[in-house]
Amino acid sequence: MSDAVLQLEKVSRIFSQGQGKLTVLEDVDLELRPGEIVALLGPSGSGKSTLLHIAGLLEPPSSGTVRIGGLDCSRARDGKRTEVRRDRIGFVYQFHHLLPEFSALENVMMPLLIAGKGKAAARTRARDLLGSMGLSERLSHRPAKLSGGEQQRVAIARALANNPQLLLADEPTGNLDEQTAEMVFSYFLKVTRDQQVAALVATHNTDLARRMDRIIQVRDHHLLEE
Repeated sequence: MSDAVLQLEKVSRIFSQGQGKLTVLEDVDLELRPGEIVALLGPSGSGKSTLLHIAGLLEPPSSGTVRIGGLDCSRARDGKRTEVRRDRIGFVYQFHHLLPEFSALENVMMPLLIAGKGKAAARTRARDLLGSMGLSERLSHRPAKLSGGEQQRVAIARALANNPQLLLADEPTGNLDEQTAEMVFSYFLKVTRDQQVAALVATHNTDLARRMDRIIQVRDHHLLEE
């Protein structure tokens, strides 16, 4: 039995467009294993975000199979998909989407509390994660008092709060200047590798892509590995 965290098999995504159809992905195969960090490259509109949405169970494929940790989620009901997202998948976006009225610590505690963890355990886990992201001195700060790089590091810590098997990141440093992006991504790589999380990272930054384990291009509805 495969130990893959993410398996996409013959996945296609086709949208209706007027009287015709728009093919975004066609017969895509992809496999990620624990601790593997894979870059997803492609021009805007190539289907990177659609692929992440399918892998993250945010939208179903038109055809094909999606497995998370060996569990076939392709046709799972909404409740089951929500459960798998909560327990097995973390998301990082270009914009941090932190809750402005809560501190950095409280933002990272939130998914733990939603998953039913006790307050003390959630606080300890959040404190440890923020410490691993170099933010031990910023725990009580609200997002407005944090720099852009600090906000994104909090968002990465939040995505890892529930010990996901899979981390999906859509342009996680795309809103940062080059120097800050480099620093944030270094933390991202370290904490992801330390926790043996499989990560799929959509990016336009080829320099960052070269620091990952593999590079996959989305081209003409298919995936091509460099």
